[in-house]
Amino acid sequence: MGLREEKKRETRAALSWAAIRLIVERGAENVLVEDIAAAAGVSPRTFNNYFSSKGEAVAARHLDRMVRFAEVLRERPTGEPLWTAILVAALAQVEPGPEVTALPRPDPVQWAAGVRAMLASPSLQAESLRAGVRAEAEIAASVAARTGTDAGRDLYPNLVAAAVTAANNACQQRHIASDGAASMRDLLTEAFTLLAAGLPEPGPR
Repeated sequence: MGLREEKKRETRAALSWAAIRLIVERGAENVLVEDIAAAAGVSPRTFNNYFSSKGEAVAARHLDRMVRFAEVLRERPTGEPLWTAILVAALAQVEPGPEVTALPRPDPVQWAAGVRAMLASPSLQAESLRAGVRAEAEIAASVAARTGTDAGRDLYPNLVAAAVTAANNACQQRHIASDGAASMRDLLTEAFTLLAAGLPEPGPR
């Protein structure tokens, strides 16, 4: 990736994170595009070059993570078992970027409550669904490339992509419900280990 493309990716990530952070802190109805642009250090016009709405900016963070997941999955060694490669690709997306680490760490309970409110917003949900469809297609294409199947014809890569998406969503929901106490790395490791084993029934407790 050239410097220009890398800069564009960084700006997109900064805008998406700024949208999430401000909406979590203030509520979607109390955040303007101008606020998001200012927080990311760019103009509203620049925001509009990347996103058509606040909701699209929020959903972009998940979409971009899943696109990078698909890229990493394609690059894993060909002899590596599929679910091992999937876990490695998933864990590679857990670490926050510089747009996150540069800011003070928020209170986990308040942050989780704000995220739950954000995810309940109908306008943001619609954008998240659209982003999820695209992300799943990217994952299916990567699975197809690794397995010699055709995402446009065969069930297998689409089924795996759907399972990956469901596992990621379940882990995120558990992480948020725990107010951040449940580690995403641990949750993803458990989820993909269970899927690799065929999702066996839990034993007696």
